[in-house]
Formats: sequence, structure tokens, C-alpha cells
Amino acid sequence: MDLFNPQPDENTNLLPQDGTVNYYGKLFSREEADYYRDILLNTIEWKNDEAIIFGKLILTKRKVAWYGEKEFEYTYSNTTKKALPWTPELLKLKTIIEEKTGETFNSCLLNLYHSGEEGMAWHSDGEKDLKKNGAIGSLSFGAERKFAFKHKESMVKISLILEHGSLLVMKDETQTYWLHRLPPTKTTHKPRVNLTFRTIVE
Repeated sequence: MDLFNPQPDENTNLLPQDGTVNYYGKLFSREEADYYRDILLNTIEWKNDEAIIFGKLILTKRKVAWYGEKEFEYTYSNTTKKALPWTPELLKLKTIIEEKTGETFNSCLLNLYHSGEEGMAWHSDGEKDLKKNGAIGSLSFGAERKFAFKHKESMVKISLILEHGSLLVMKDETQTYWLHRLPPTKTTHKPRVNLTFRTIVE
């Protein structure tokens, strides 16, 4: 164990109330994390994300991709995506985090942030397509970024740094009572790939 960078306790709930968030820290060696970052950057079918706001189509700089075990449809920001079939790497990563967490997942929404200037505003993942109170397993590769939570009523805020090759799991009532975001930063110039493994209800 590194006394200067102790591994976080994956059993500790980072939220004081109304939900469960566990941070597992780094699941991969530096070499493994670099491998997955590079192969995901180069093999995933990335597209600029779309949102319809006040009837107008908006394209984001951030890119996304949607994969699953079936052609699941997933609707958010008034647009619908149809899942692509798993790649070998995504299936491998899914198996790793399922074994680590005891959860099961059938789909994955990937985000590519090219630099720290790209982020994500406050939101919760409460779409009707998702299993209610189901777990979302978030894997991070690339640039380390701050990730924040805010309670919808008390406005209490909690934040942490998501490391290269790390896993964060959000579950139970987290999406009902908490918002989360990836704040932009001008100090990071490297890309970050984020994989959010989810369960779509058929």
C-alpha cells in the first residue's frame, strides 16, 4: 500500500444521505489503463453528441457512443440512440467491473472529452429507459478530472478526483436525489474517455 496515495475504501459511501456512491480507485496498472485509453480512442465509433434545446439541434464538442448487448434505444436530451454491438474490449471491461462490484450491466454510454475545456453540466441519469435505482459503473481512462455531486434539496456538494483507470459506482436513490457534473478546467489538455455501464429495462 502506498502511504502517500492510499487506495480508497470501496465500501465507503461518499454520500451522506439519499443514495450510494462507491469509489474503487484504480482497477488497472498504468500500462493497462494506457492500453485501454488508446484502443478506446481509436476503435470506438465516436460521434458528436446531439441535444434538442428549445426545438433547436445542438452539437456538442464532446463525443459519445452507445453500445449494448441488443439494439437498445436510449433517449436523453430529446434525442434517441440505438446501441451498437459490444466490442471485445468493452465486453472485457464489462466483465471486470461486474466481477468487482457484483452488479450486472447490459449497455454502455461512452463519453470522450478532448480536453479539460469540455465538461458536463449538472444532471442526473434518471431516464425512463434505465433500471430504476440500478447501478451505473463509471470507468475513467486518460486525464484525471474532478467529479462533483449536489443534493437536489439541501444543495450539499461533494467532489472527488477520478483517476486514470478508476471505477466509480452510483446506485440506489442517487439519481433521484442527487445531480452530478464534470466541471470544465483550463489546466487539463489531455483527453479523457469515460465509460458508464448501465442497465436498460426492456
